[in-house]
Amino acid sequence: MPDWVSLCVLISLFISLLTVAGYILYSGLLSDITVLTGSPPVKKITFAYKFKQGPYKNCGELFKESHSIGPKLSCLGVYYDDPRKVPGPQCRYAVGSILSEGENEVDEELVKSFETSGFNVYSFPEVTHVVTTSFPRRTHLSVLLGITRVYPRLGVYIKERRLCAHPFLEIYREGQIEFMAPLARQGDFYVPEVRQAEKSLSELEETHSDSEVSGAESNSEYSSGSGVLLSDSRETSLAASSVCSAPVQDQGDGNYRGRSSRETSFKELDWEPTGGQLADQKSLEAPTQEWWGAVGGEE
Repeated sequence: MPDWVSLCVLISLFISLLTVAGYILYSGLLSDITVLTGSPPVKKITFAYKFKQGPYKNCGELFKESHSIGPKLSCLGVYYDDPRKVPGPQCRYAVGSILSEGENEVDEELVKSFETSGFNVYSFPEVTHVVTTSFPRRTHLSVLLGITRVYPRLGVYIKERRLCAHPFLEIYREGQIEFMAPLARQGDFYVPEVRQAEKSLSELEETHSDSEVSGAESNSEYSSGSGVLLSDSRETSLAASSVCSAPVQDQGDGNYRGRSSRETSFKELDWEPTGGQLADQKSLEAPTQEWWGAVGGEE
């Protein structure tokens, strides 16, 4: 009799292990990841968002809140800083939902609902070239696997080609997660709160600086933490913004943001999207500082 009990336990354990392994495989453990430079997965978008400053691990709450207001909308996360260089409490990100794409009209009732909950509305332009890839979103675990597997590939791709790609966007649609980083007009992907923070920082540094600066430098908007140069210009060319002159060795090892677990599980937050789911004016025209996204491990 004890032998039968032991056998049943072993069989149950074996079936459990097979189930777990199948779940992980189905979630995307071995899915192909193809990184490309080309057209973006989205056209011009208008989205409702909340801007936050702090560890990226806290972004899950905003995804959950945004999804609760517009459950049929695709969710979007935009990450601005490199946590290898910027302390977690100072990392900046915007999370929300896409209200419209391309020439589609925005639902004004949805806009009011988001604004009532404290969200702002902003538009990103359609650009011609981005670094992009996608990952299947089949289970809660797919989010974790996607972040863990995709960003190292993006880091290697960008490093080998000496590209300037920033900021990094994650678009959560029904069935897949789309990752992209623009190679042109990057400044247009920075929400107003980031620009205001850069401007305030620049003014503060100028006030306390004892060194003489040129007129162009005194008007600069520079984030020493993120290494991002912002400009008020809404235009920049692909050729000028896609290649940087900073040394390749400064790019790090290609591990992105250390959000391998995001340290906040969407499953724990009970969130699952179901959407149809800067130096002067010339800084974006001829960037001299390498910034290829928040590639690195979060402290």
